Amino acid sequence: MAQVPQTFLDALAVRTWCALALGAVGRAREEIDAINVYPVADGDTGTNLYLTLESAAGAVEAVFAGYELGEEVPTLADAVRAMAHGALIGARGNSGTILAQLLRGMSQVLAEGETAHIDSVGLRRALRQAADAARGAVAHPVEGTVLSVASAAADAAGAAEGDCATVARAAYQGACTALARTPGQLAALERAGVVDAGGRGLVAVLGALLEAITGETVVFDPYAHGAPPAAHARVDAVSDARAEACAERTTGPAFEVIYLLEAEDRAVQRLRARLDALGDSLVVVGGDGLWNVHVHVDDAGAAVEAGVEAGRPYRIRITHFGAGDVHTGAEPPRERVQRAVVAVVPGEGLVGLYGESGATTVLARPGEPPASGELVDAVRRAHAREVVLLPNDADLRHTAAAAAEQVRAEGIRVALIPTRSAVQGIAALAVHQPDRRFDEDVVQMTSAAGATRYAEIVVAERQSWTMAGICQAGDVLGLIDGDVAVIGSDVTATAESVLDRMLQAGGELVTLVRGDEAPEGVTERLRARVREAYLAVDTVVYDGGLQGAPLLIGVE
Repeated sequence: MAQVPQTFLDALAVRTWCALALGAVGRAREEIDAINVYPVADGDTGTNLYLTLESAAGAVEAVFAGYELGEEVPTLADAVRAMAHGALIGARGNSGTILAQLLRGMSQVLAEGETAHIDSVGLRRALRQAADAARGAVAHPVEGTVLSVASAAADAAGAAEGDCATVARAAYQGACTALARTPGQLAALERAGVVDAGGRGLVAVLGALLEAITGETVVFDPYAHGAPPAAHARVDAVSDARAEACAERTTGPAFEVIYLLEAEDRAVQRLRARLDALGDSLVVVGGDGLWNVHVHVDDAGAAVEAGVEAGRPYRIRITHFGAGDVHTGAEPPRERVQRAVVAVVPGEGLVGLYGESGATTVLARPGEPPASGELVDAVRRAHAREVVLLPNDADLRHTAAAAAEQVRAEGIRVALIPTRSAVQGIAALAVHQPDRRFDEDVVQMTSAAGATRYAEIVVAERQSWTMAGICQAGDVLGLIDGDVAVIGSDVTATAESVLDRMLQAGGELVTLVRGDEAPEGVTERLRARVREAYLAVDTVVYDGGLQGAPLLIGVE
């Protein structure tokens, strides 16, 4: 039975919206990929939108998980900022980057005043801001694309009178009508007999918003307003469009370059001008010091160099349109190796350590867990017939499992070892032998990881109940195997207490991974304590860099 329409939008509705949007685009992903002929006919718009939404939904879930069970929930501002940030850092392709800016534009309005909820007036303003922000982020806007659909949705919402349900329904219907018009606005769509793929994805997202607000089941039928269904697309025309696009790539931009960028607004203005001169399909979204840059160029190195001059680029992704292979450099195709290890690492300092051991790494920056799409890309980048996957975080197990399932469908043999910490991953890598049988190697690596107890020293962000009692914001927590075991006020003293508890059960090797926020001399103090109090126990120390926790501890 349908729920009574809401008169406002709150944090719980945003959470529901993200989950419903992810499901809707997931169901339509193959259809959207199939009708993708503009701006590049590479058949990945649905996938890129899905991965972008996956990152947005994951960020919102992380915010809710940060609150204790009970009546308290995140504020609307908390939820929409997380949604926008998640989409920004996980944006994929031209379509995903534009969607990230649409969500950011909405969040700028929805987070105003830190209110618990927003009414229909605010929702109308949010949809208008979203459309305007997305159009402003594209260097050369083209009608008949997702930008047209977003503008039409905002126009329809602006003319609607009533509660949030009325506004959301008007936006959805306006988007459907605009989508049906896209073949008449863009020659490439008309030739192929399809609607715009990005616009189709946005219709699914707006339908999910309507469903989240009303509680009704929205039938995702954007073609009810006269658009040609994907099933009626002229297959030969779509194929011709893709063949034509491939031919154009022999003279046009050969690479898609995407990266996150930490930079000031003035530097980004200069960057836009430089990248616009280098190529096309330029979209720069974000703000407040963090940006997502997308451009098609012939000289990928120059595009990255421009980012270096503007600020600090990272998560650099370069796709060669001809090869269809995603990587972080323009190396030529190579022969598949028999076996590889793919690992998620929590800090830049560990990237080198894992890399020296032959692993392909995925960097998980503090507060930015990788989406399953990033793990899939890493497995493909490893270019192996057999892959051992190390998530190195209990919260990433389901994400890693989803990635494993996807690449198995591509014929890659994948084993997921449920490592819950980077120190367990180090232990697994230490016994990895690529020349022995795959099953045997996986068993040995799993055994080594399971025999390693792990701990982390962190600083509490808020008051909460723990296994060791009540902690206050600013307290130092010592977590052993995921549970709070020690509450202290000093990182070094807390780490000593944690290490003593771990070594009471015995051990042969202590691994310390020092983060940038660890106090000076903490690892030397712990190494000395082990040497004096625990005979025949060795200690190794690694620099983890910016890893979120001041210190990680492993005992084998």
